[in-house]
Amino acid sequence: MTERYVHTPPEGNFFEDFAIGRQFLHPTPRTITEGDASLYIALTGARQPLPCSQPLAMAMGYRAAPLDDGLLFNMAFGKTVSDISANAVANLGYADLRFLEPVHAGDTLTARSEVIGLRPTSSGDNGVVYVRSSAFNQHGRPVLTWIRWVLVHARARGGAVGEAVVPDLPERVEPADLRVPAITVDVAALVRASGAARLWDDYAIGQRIDHAAGMTLDETDHTLATRLYQNGAKVHFDAQMMASTPHGRRLVYGGHVISVCRALAFEGLENVIGMLAINGGSHRAPTFAGDTLYCFTEVLDKFALPGRADLGGLRLRLVGIKNRPAAGFLAEVEEGGKVRFDPAVVLDLDYTVMIPRG
Repeated sequence: MTERYVHTPPEGNFFEDFAIGRQFLHPTPRTITEGDASLYIALTGARQPLPCSQPLAMAMGYRAAPLDDGLLFNMAFGKTVSDISANAVANLGYADLRFLEPVHAGDTLTARSEVIGLRPTSSGDNGVVYVRSSAFNQHGRPVLTWIRWVLVHARARGGAVGEAVVPDLPERVEPADLRVPAITVDVAALVRASGAARLWDDYAIGQRIDHAAGMTLDETDHTLATRLYQNGAKVHFDAQMMASTPHGRRLVYGGHVISVCRALAFEGLENVIGMLAINGGSHRAPTFAGDTLYCFTEVLDKFALPGRADLGGLRLRLVGIKNRPAAGFLAEVEEGGKVRFDPAVVLDLDYTVMIPRG
């Protein structure tokens, strides 16, 4: 470790503790196991074929079943929490997230972050911290990189605020920057495993898929999931502290909301092989235990993947909704001449996947 990595105090960092260019080498390395993968399925209902089937994954050129993309992201994200968001008010959004290399049970993850932006609020009670984080496997190769921004409490409420430094955030990860794994596409085997025949050619730009199933979030499930990810943010665990906030209770971790919505979105997107990127995303409203999540998907774009005639890319918008079925639901509503999100929207995620071409 070099001197540029500054240790975080036991109580976590507050907004005043961050500085542009400050770097963190996050504790603790985590070896992912098959038990972690099974527990993730139990907590989310994830059904994507390749993480579920070792024979299918190996037939398509993986050395073993890859980790579900959601599990990989949440495990990597969890590494960063003790340094970045232990004192968070809320995690706000993501950009430029790229999956760089498959991860399998037995691999060990580490993570690093660098502060790339700071934006104090006018009250001085808190501020937004922007970080670029990366996760690495045991060989030191990067497997995931992303930008996120989080609202963090100030140590001295109402204190002095500094100048804002807000980074330029890309609107999307360009197709040329996507990392496509060197796999062999066995369409027949994939279709048999997924139980559906929809491939890249069957989707159209502008198409909307209303996913019919819903999932009610239990206190025990979301708590156990967040512990699985080793995400120690107080807003998810400390009921005593949260009782005195406007919410009055613990928040469900937003990454778990993403995972549940992705699991619900299996119907209609059965042959997606994996995620390549998250172009952008935001948590539009808080989610609590007892809420039931529904979602719909819009196809924003479709394109060829460089060097792959057998795979295509789909850019998708996943909208998560609480306590309202997806069918006929409008995420944006016009009110007083302005367009705003319906308050039932909890997630707006723009991401890119790879899927076989027909």
